[in-house]
Amino acid sequence: MDLATYASHPQNSRGRLYPDFQNIIRSPFQRDRDRLIHSSAFRRLDGKTQVFAYHEGKNYRTRLTHSMEVAQITRTICKSLQLNEELGEAIALAHDLGHSPFGHAGERGLNTAMKKFGGFDHNINSLKIMTELEVHYPEFKGLNLSWEVLEGTVKHNGPIKNPRNKYLLDFNQKFDLDLQHFPSLEAQVASFADDIAYNNHDIDDGFRAGFFSIKQLCSLPFIAAIISEFDRKYPNSDDNLRIYAITRSMISQMVFDLLDNTRNNIQKYKIKTSDDVRKNKKFCAVFSESMQENIRQLHTFLKENFYTHTNIARMDMKSQKIVEDLFGAFFKNPLLLPISMRKEIQHATQEELAEKISTYIAGMTDMMAIEEHSRLFDTKTRF
Repeated sequence: MDLATYASHPQNSRGRLYPDFQNIIRSPFQRDRDRLIHSSAFRRLDGKTQVFAYHEGKNYRTRLTHSMEVAQITRTICKSLQLNEELGEAIALAHDLGHSPFGHAGERGLNTAMKKFGGFDHNINSLKIMTELEVHYPEFKGLNLSWEVLEGTVKHNGPIKNPRNKYLLDFNQKFDLDLQHFPSLEAQVASFADDIAYNNHDIDDGFRAGFFSIKQLCSLPFIAAIISEFDRKYPNSDDNLRIYAITRSMISQMVFDLLDNTRNNIQKYKIKTSDDVRKNKKFCAVFSESMQENIRQLHTFLKENFYTHTNIARMDMKSQKIVEDLFGAFFKNPLLLPISMRKEIQHATQEELAEKISTYIAGMTDMMAIEEHSRLFDTKTRF
C-alpha cells in the first residue's frame, strides 16, 4: 500500500546512532519491531502487572498482552490513514517496555524512592532499555533502533518541553530526538491506541473479576445503548457474550471516531509531510469532544468500581511497599545487590547508585520482586 505524504517513509528515516547493515528484505522499522520482540525486556512484560498482579490469574491482561493489543489497534488505524504500520507497531510494542513491576503502584513506589534524585519515568526507562541495557551486538550497547522509533516511544504522549532527566538529556546530546516538537503521526496513533486498549480491556477484566455487573455498566448511557441493541438482536445471550459485545462495539466506536477526527485535522492543519505533523501546535490525532466525554465517564466508573476496589487497593499498597523496601535496603547497603553489579556501583555517587538500583528494580517481574523481598526481609526464606 502506498503511504500518505504525511506518513513516515522508511527511505527518509533519520537513521541509527551507530552504523548498521542494510537488510534487503526488511525495512528499518520492521527490523526495529523484530529487535524489540526478541529483547529480554519485552519477554519480561508477561510477568508484569497491568491492573491485576501477575500471580492473581492468567486470564487477566499483563503488560505483554496489553502491548500486543495496542500494537494490533495501532496497525489497524495506521493502515486506514495510510501511515507506516511497521513504525506504529514498533512504537506500540516499545511503549511500556520500561514499566516497573506491579504497574502504576510499582512506578509510584520507584518515583517516591527516587524523588530526591529526579524521580522515575517509565518512558525514560524504555529509552534506557532500547539504547543501553539490551546488549545483543558486539559493536554497541542497546538495540540501535531507528531515530523514529526512539523519538516516538519517548514522546508518544507529546513534546517534552523542559526535560530534566539526566539520561534523557545526555542521550539527546548524542542523538537529538527533537524533544520540543510533537512526535510522528504513527506515534500519536500508538498513544491513542493505548487508551483504546486499556479502557476496553479494563472493562473486560473488571467484569470477569466480579467487581461490577452489566447492570452497573449500563448506568453509562453509551454502554446502555450498546446492550439495548445487542439484547434486541440476541435476547437470550449470557453476560459473557454481552461483555464481549460491549468491548467490541466500544473499540470500533473509538477507532472510527479517532479516524474521522484525525482525517479532519490533517485537512484543517494543512498537513502535507511528517515534518508538518511534528511542527503542528497540537496533536493531529484526537478523539471528538463527545467521545472524550464518554471516556471521562468511563474513567470515573472504573475508578469508583475497579481501580479503587478494596482488593486492588490492598495489592497496590503491598506492591508499592515491596518496591520502596527493596530500594531502601539496596541503597542503604549496596552489597545486597547482585555481585554482578559490584564493579559498576563500586565508585558510584549517591545519584548514580540510586539510578542503578531503580533500573535494577524496574527490570524485575512481579514475582521476581516478591521473591527478592522475601529473601531480604523474611528470615525463614533461604538466601
